[in-house]
Amino acid sequence: MADCGIPAEPPIALVQEVLSAIPSGCTWLLPVTGDTGEVVDFTVAATSDKVQDVPRRGARRRHARLSELYPSMVGGPLWSLYRRVIADGMPGEISDFDYEDRSAGVVAHSRFVVSVHRVLGGLLVWWQRSDENERRLERTEQLGSLGWVETDLVTGRNEWSPGMYRIFEQDPALGPMTRGQQAAAMLAEDRGIAETAWQTLDSGAASDVTVRFRIGTGIKHLRILSEAARDADGRAVKIYAVVQDVTAREDSRSAIERLADQLRTRETTALAEHRLAAQLQHLIQPVPAEPLLLHGLQATVGYLPAEKAVRVGGDWYHAQTLPDGQVLLAVGDVAGHGLEAASGMAHLRFALVAWLSIGIHDPGTLLAHMNRLCVQLGITGTAVVARHDPATGVLSWARAGHLPPLLSRAGATAELPRPQGLLLGAEAAAEYPVVEAPLERDDLVLLYTDGLTERRGAGAEDSLEQVKARLSAVSAGPGEDALARLRGLLHSANPDDDTCLLAVRVLP
Repeated sequence: MADCGIPAEPPIALVQEVLSAIPSGCTWLLPVTGDTGEVVDFTVAATSDKVQDVPRRGARRRHARLSELYPSMVGGPLWSLYRRVIADGMPGEISDFDYEDRSAGVVAHSRFVVSVHRVLGGLLVWWQRSDENERRLERTEQLGSLGWVETDLVTGRNEWSPGMYRIFEQDPALGPMTRGQQAAAMLAEDRGIAETAWQTLDSGAASDVTVRFRIGTGIKHLRILSEAARDADGRAVKIYAVVQDVTAREDSRSAIERLADQLRTRETTALAEHRLAAQLQHLIQPVPAEPLLLHGLQATVGYLPAEKAVRVGGDWYHAQTLPDGQVLLAVGDVAGHGLEAASGMAHLRFALVAWLSIGIHDPGTLLAHMNRLCVQLGITGTAVVARHDPATGVLSWARAGHLPPLLSRAGATAELPRPQGLLLGAEAAAEYPVVEAPLERDDLVLLYTDGLTERRGAGAEDSLEQVKARLSAVSAGPGEDALARLRGLLHSANPDDDTCLLAVRVLP
């Protein structure tokens, strides 16, 4: 009968008590010998229960044979090591023992570091799982673009993790790069940063710097977090460093910074253009703070710039008593925004003044001239031109794609009947018929650009009705302050477009 190799007074209970307190995978094996005295198996006499084996068995392995627990081990390299150590007493180790298991629900392939010592007539075996730790480390390094390095300042020896080889694109067979090789790969302008890092370590603090290296055909930004281990005298003997490739982050940051610079440049350019356009508007057509007295009319002008500062438009107005005592009123809007629109507005308004100065006073004729000028300039716009005769009270007017004036009388407001009139700049041969509307004492007439009624989120009809209601409220109580009250009611800026208002009251 085979001998289990257990002494008459075995210290099994003592060994089990010791192993139970050890937080690692330790097992004490006793040899099982055959009839010839040869070791044929091993029995698990004591084992730590804090770390289980691959099939997740702890103390349940006690008193079982290895050939039953791990049949794939029999005859293998670890089995041979067990037999050799029990025979000669010399400790042994296998640093990369691969264990295979075919049981369902059990990891098929595992790798361990196994150390074996002969103790009390048996074998004290220490198992340390290496594949899981290595796998965790490798995946962590890959996901985080990380690597670690340990430098022994006494021996000069460097140890790199697999992630370091990936970061530096170095063949692991060549081993770690020397400090000299790393210094040569560092960009010259960043060497001062590296020197600062060493000074930080000398002071006893941890260092955290980002340095650029020329690796392969490109430049990599590497964040290096390092600290020193010291001897009893406080001298640094080892440097531990974790390295992270942050090139993608830095490239993204650079792209964002470039985009931010572009946006700032555009904003600055747009703001400068806005200011210049606004100055141009003010120089060409200053908005009077007080009502204007014209022949037979009192007028007020309102210019409401868009709430968005960079959207300066091409809205314009003109009000003038002509040499024959009649009054010319006009409002227009050049398409677009910014300097181009402001420049178009200037051309039209100066041209209008010039035509008036040579005796061209008919609204239809003036619009025809404006239209041909817009075609030549390559711009488009809208306008309404009106001429009031105080002697007859008749308002003659024409329109070019523009909204008709509003007439408010004794609390009732309506649009003047609109004649045909094509957009300025659309067709060189366009004609603009003139229509007439009789005005009475205290009538209010409002000429305006579309910014007053065309607003995002609100229908033009609804906005127009609100304007009519406000006009009606003012005309229902006529008086010298009617225009002042009207100006206050209509002073509401459009977020997206300028608004120009020219309101007149027929004087007694």
